[in-house]
Amino acid sequence: MQISNEADTTFDFLIIGAGIVGLSTAYKLSLAFPEAKIIILEKEDKVAAHQTGKNSGVIHSGIYYKPGSYKARNCKDGRHQLVEFCNTHNVVIDVCGKVIVATEEEELPRLDFIYQRGVENEIEGIKKIGPEELAEIEPHVKGIAAIKVPCAGIVDYAGMCEKLRELIEAKNGSVVFGQKVTEINESEKRITVKTETSSFKTKHLIGCAGLYSDKVAESGGVKSPVQIVPFKGEYYELKPEAEYLVNHLIYPLPNPEFPFLGVHFTRMALGGIECGPNAVFVFKREGYNKFAINLKEGFEALFFKGFRKMASKHWRMGLDEYKRSFSKKAFVKGLQKLIPEVRAEHLKHSPAGVRAMALLPNGEILDDFYFEVSGKQIHVLNAPSPAATAGLSIADEIVKKVKAEFDL
Repeated sequence: MQISNEADTTFDFLIIGAGIVGLSTAYKLSLAFPEAKIIILEKEDKVAAHQTGKNSGVIHSGIYYKPGSYKARNCKDGRHQLVEFCNTHNVVIDVCGKVIVATEEEELPRLDFIYQRGVENEIEGIKKIGPEELAEIEPHVKGIAAIKVPCAGIVDYAGMCEKLRELIEAKNGSVVFGQKVTEINESEKRITVKTETSSFKTKHLIGCAGLYSDKVAESGGVKSPVQIVPFKGEYYELKPEAEYLVNHLIYPLPNPEFPFLGVHFTRMALGGIECGPNAVFVFKREGYNKFAINLKEGFEALFFKGFRKMASKHWRMGLDEYKRSFSKKAFVKGLQKLIPEVRAEHLKHSPAGVRAMALLPNGEILDDFYFEVSGKQIHVLNAPSPAATAGLSIADEIVKKVKAEFDL
């Protein structure tokens, strides 16, 4: 369909955002409502342009997450669906497994805690191992104990999104690029969505706008306390001559007070090994360059009381992250905790990503998937990691909400 025709069409479902959550939602809606007319609006010129296409491509197991949470349920279910989907549709995937490593005695209680969470979440095949078995899996890792997680892996998420787009367009759907949403108006009969160049009508709207999810929801009249604050993850990549240091995926024990998993080593699905990321506040929601600044977005985040409260609690950790951002030596030191043989000369810069962190005014970090419903609109206001792994399962949750909230 051409945009000129689409402007005269009233769609059954309009989805904002062509990342993995938006595309998965459109795909699952096309299965649940085979006759429905579905359109996805994407402001960039390709799918998976931001969070989906700028992460390290890990398939998470679900071992970390609070039992019973959206994250725990959807990560495990989404992982199973993802593996089946990629194998069916020839998307590059490797369920290679990972190790979560304790390097100091004081970390052992946390290792036990994560292992028990994995048991409660019924993560297949997990096993506590000692340094001898760890050395068999990853000979260059220094650790006193670890959890072996055989069901974790790596995948080409951008390739998966292209396949989802292909399947959507083979049905009764379309993906339209270069369509930055500027206004959403809902009346009794329809929703009108205006972009910088066009206008679209729809019966139902699902916002999957990632880093701008709160702004898109606000333009649709949703009054949510949640605000997105951007955190950049910077990566290095091992040079080819140093790739022998890593066989699969190698993770440290995460800090329980901070929603990041720490710098780790990831063998990527399309080749290469990433090292990182750190996690630094950035003054622009799509600020991938080190000195990228958007004054409006930066000050908006800085003056949000939720950010100030979070920053006052975690300022020491934040300074450590900035130190790693500006000091390759400090970054290497963090990596050497896991693999002592890593040297600065082994590393080259790799593209950064930006994560959307959802904060409440009290400084609480929303650590689970979060939706807001208003009229005939559903907005995904928080889809943090493992949203890429869980994308197909999150889409199932959205389809359930569509049926329940819209009486379909």
